[in-house]
Amino acid sequence: MLEGKIGSALLKFAAPFLLASFLQALYGAVDLFVVGQYAGSAAVSAVAIGSQVMQTITGIILGISTGGTVLIARRIGENRPEHAARAVGTLAILFGLLACILVPVMLLFHHQAVALMETPVEAISYARTYLFICSCGIPFIVGYNAVSGIFRGIGDSKTPVYFIVIACVVNIIGDFLLAGWLKMGAAGAAIATVGAQMVSFLSFLIYMRTKGLPFAFGHKNLRLNREDAIFILKVGFPLALQDALVNISFLTITAIVNTLGLIASAAVGIVEKVMGFAFLPAGAFASAVATMSAQNIGAGNLKRARSSYHYGVLYALIFGIFVCVFVQFFPEILPGIFSKDKAVIVAAGQYMRSYTIDCILVSFVFCTNSYFSGHGKSIISFVHSMIATFGVRIPATYFLSKYATNSLYVMGLAAPAASLISIMICLFFLRSLHRNVDLFK
Repeated sequence: MLEGKIGSALLKFAAPFLLASFLQALYGAVDLFVVGQYAGSAAVSAVAIGSQVMQTITGIILGISTGGTVLIARRIGENRPEHAARAVGTLAILFGLLACILVPVMLLFHHQAVALMETPVEAISYARTYLFICSCGIPFIVGYNAVSGIFRGIGDSKTPVYFIVIACVVNIIGDFLLAGWLKMGAAGAAIATVGAQMVSFLSFLIYMRTKGLPFAFGHKNLRLNREDAIFILKVGFPLALQDALVNISFLTITAIVNTLGLIASAAVGIVEKVMGFAFLPAGAFASAVATMSAQNIGAGNLKRARSSYHYGVLYALIFGIFVCVFVQFFPEILPGIFSKDKAVIVAAGQYMRSYTIDCILVSFVFCTNSYFSGHGKSIISFVHSMIATFGVRIPATYFLSKYATNSLYVMGLAAPAASLISIMICLFFLRSLHRNVDLFK
């Protein structure tokens, strides 16, 4: 992270993270795939809607986790192992408190969440069951992301992969057993997901306790340090709020789409799952940029931090262009994996052709957000995301939905339009940052 060739170092860090993210998305997609093979479009719609609600929760968790990753990376770059241990302890306490808040909130209000999503009548009961069961697994989501954030902060992106592999295997077996063989549908998929998350987190926790960390860490470090907590929340809270609000915007968009009927609901749900995979390379390189830039900023090497950002954008862009071009020529291949309904496949292909233009644009947006986070300026990411999401994407989706009676293609243009606004705002703040003008001091 701190020396050697920047391009190869970034690739070595990003590759395991990309694999971990792919596997994490895979075992979520398996839910949709198995349900699509053994149940009807109503169950597919329910799993897609429930998954999006849970993704909102996961986004909050990931935002706080990024704050911990950046702080630990800073302490490693500053060569202050005792402060790194203190940061780990603070992160653990914060995540314990977070789990205690999120679980009861979701269990109490999962019915309301399903209602707010304008869930099609045929899918309501399935969606409620799926969301209730998945909410019970929130402590395991919190725990896994806390431990993963710690390891990525110390520069180890490989270890989390092993435990995602475990989760993926457990989930796939559980899906085919419960949702497929036992015909439990959406409920079976939810139980399989929670079981996989539990096994993954507990295995990871046992490994960490056995293997240890590259610095001394014990029970005395499990305390909430005020300074570290403020830093983690300063970086992580805007990201958590950003992810939460962006995901809420996705839920709003889904609610708008759901008013168009079951076919549109199932189609957009499938596309969102596919796009989750499409955005993984940009997310992986962005994560590498966050850690690498934070460590080098801690070490006082700002030029190397900036170069890591440039490499991250370049690598992500290569993947983004490939995905976009592929979908333009073969729009129905990927949706066809998740559904047997021809009408759903055609509608999903239309929506995805325009949506995948965003794969190119987010290559810049994601890596820029991580670069801002490495500087401790995640508030900038929050500002431009809110403007783009609530000022452009949601209004555009609502407006374009009025013209989507025969095709969902036009609705997919809302996402790249929002990203263009984000890019323009990011360029302004990048120039200010490199001129040492702190607009959020």
